Amino acid sequence: MLNSRPITALVGVLPFLLACQGGGPGDDAGAPGYRFVVVTHGVAANPFWSVLTNGVYDAADELAVRVDYQAITTFDLVAMSQMIDAAVASGPDGLVVSVPDENVLGPSIRAAVDAGIPVVSINSGDHAFAELGVLAHVGQPEFDAGYQGGERLFASGARNMLCVNQEVGNISLDLRCEGMIEAVEAAGGTVTILPVDLAAPEDSRQRIAGALAADPTLDGILALGTTGAEPALGALEDAGRLGDVLLGTFDMTPSVLEAVRAGTLHFAIDQQQYLQGYLPVVILAKYLETGAVPGGGRAIPTGPRFVTAENVEEVVSLTARGLR
Repeated sequence: MLNSRPITALVGVLPFLLACQGGGPGDDAGAPGYRFVVVTHGVAANPFWSVLTNGVYDAADELAVRVDYQAITTFDLVAMSQMIDAAVASGPDGLVVSVPDENVLGPSIRAAVDAGIPVVSINSGDHAFAELGVLAHVGQPEFDAGYQGGERLFASGARNMLCVNQEVGNISLDLRCEGMIEAVEAAGGTVTILPVDLAAPEDSRQRIAGALAADPTLDGILALGTTGAEPALGALEDAGRLGDVLLGTFDMTPSVLEAVRAGTLHFAIDQQQYLQGYLPVVILAKYLETGAVPGGGRAIPTGPRFVTAENVEEVVSLTARGLR
């Protein structure tokens, strides 16, 4: 195999992509030996990004292309732009990038496009990929996902809520809060944004606990990732308010899914990040071979899907295999 990683698995993806995939690694379709570079703002060791990385390497193995995965170790977008610049200088056949802030990363991405390197964006950047000259974007429409999360919490009875943002300045996460706020305020509720630090879970727990103590009327929380959800669960348990305050989150870990199963977490929003890793590799390979690009100029959505107590069991086994 050309690529190695912790988990290798094959899954079905969008029918039109499978229809054009052609031969496997041993066939002529893999003969060009393309090399792609993936640069993201999330390290592979993070549970979310490790699943995305599984998708990257599974597609690379199936298509017999080489992929170099790179990621910043902290949320430092200047360092990420330098990684993209270095990737462009290496002359890859294609580039995959996440775009948490198009203002900082835009010049480096445009430089890749100007150099004739096809670029696909993933995960974050659905609002900006077209203006950057990127071929396609694969990910979740973040504002819409936040809107739907806020709608669901309000419909379930929450009125005074927190949006727990573990990475303020990541435009995609900010859009999630904006969507939530619009939905909740339109329905007559209120939302307060609570910044926390994804690298400091105990501090996050204390911040959430402090917000709960300061305002006993808080009855809903939307965490923008599991690094906010897990401290929120701890804070609610400490306060004796598990199940009393409706808690939803983006993304999933085994502990998050167990909380959904137990009913202490109302829902998890699944953006199906395996597909965010898998599909761009297929898109780039097929673009280089055929000149065809899916999406029609629109982002290719991988979510949101809501995981609740009603459907959590079907997701648990796939999460254990690194596919969800």
